Amino acid sequence: QVQLVESGGGLVQAGGSLRLSCVASGSIFGINTMGWYRQGPGKQRELVAASGSGGSPNYADSVKGRFTISRDAENTVNLQMNSLKPEDTAVYYCNAQRMGWNYWGQGTQVTVSS
Repeated sequence: QVQLVESGGGLVQAGGSLRLSCVASGSIFGINTMGWYRQGPGKQRELVAASGSGGSPNYADSVKGRFTISRDAENTVNLQMNSLKPEDTAVYYCNAQRMGWNYWGQGTQVTVSS
């Protein structure tokens, strides 16, 4: 089992920045991809950014050039969010993939006011 704990959400004005962090614990050996998804009000959960082992990060078109994903270690993933827009408002979920299984954090709220 893998447990994911997110931090860093909050309220920010449009144009501002936030940094999300996620730390995995438990059976972390074998984690390959870690990333962030989000679910806005009345919307489906969508990929924001993901970082796999040895590959280039993958970003949603809507966040390219504004968000940056980074992996400090095998079990840590961060999301630096700049130039935030009201449409970025959502619950952000950390995701880890290990041996064919998906694991999710509890989610952290990001609210961008106009």
